[in-house]
Amino acid sequence: MDTLENAPDQPERYCGAFLSVLPVAGAAVSTIGHVLGSETIAASDSQAARIDEIQFDLGEGPCWDAMRSATPVLEPAVGTAGRERWPAFAQSIVPDGVNSVFAFPLAIGPLRFGAVDLYSRIPVSLSDTQAHQAEAMAEIVSRHVLRRALASIGDDANEPVSAFSRRLIHQATGVVLAQVDISADDARLMIQGQAFAAGRPMMEVAQDIIDGRLRFIRAAGRIEVAL
Repeated sequence: MDTLENAPDQPERYCGAFLSVLPVAGAAVSTIGHVLGSETIAASDSQAARIDEIQFDLGEGPCWDAMRSATPVLEPAVGTAGRERWPAFAQSIVPDGVNSVFAFPLAIGPLRFGAVDLYSRIPVSLSDTQAHQAEAMAEIVSRHVLRRALASIGDDANEPVSAFSRRLIHQATGVVLAQVDISADDARLMIQGQAFAAGRPMMEVAQDIIDGRLRFIRAAGRIEVAL
């Protein structure tokens, strides 16, 4: 716990703190929703980052539920019970061999802005003691994340870009907005729909939009994709 307290400006150490005390294989820390945007701040491995990205793209999963409810989400059997809660998410992580997922909200007071995601390839459950410990650690991470976000306001040009940055999607949203003159929310939804239809991650589709390989146009009163 002290190690986590003393690492406010070292996001790469956030995940390790959870892995050192909990029976999980991977962890990710992410902001979600409109308060700070959707961004993976840190991930212990590529699989943890992929699990986060799938949830961003689909708009469902344990991190969303934890953020919206401001309470932990504990699902030791995502392959069975998880299919009822998050059908698209549970189906999407089948190739990853993930059996258990847990999410703890990032929140300060009434402000909800993210979650810590944990996963295990083997079926595991967290004891009450472990769950309370993870909650306490998530509270520490919440303070670190919010302080970093507030400190970076007005200094985006100098802010280090995470290896898991979602800025591509923000940039692509602006491009689509300019191409077909729709709201930012609708532009992002179009990118999400295109990614879903093509079976690709949103960031890949966003890169195609930014590079000009994929464009949206208005034709006969409808919005179409121009490849």
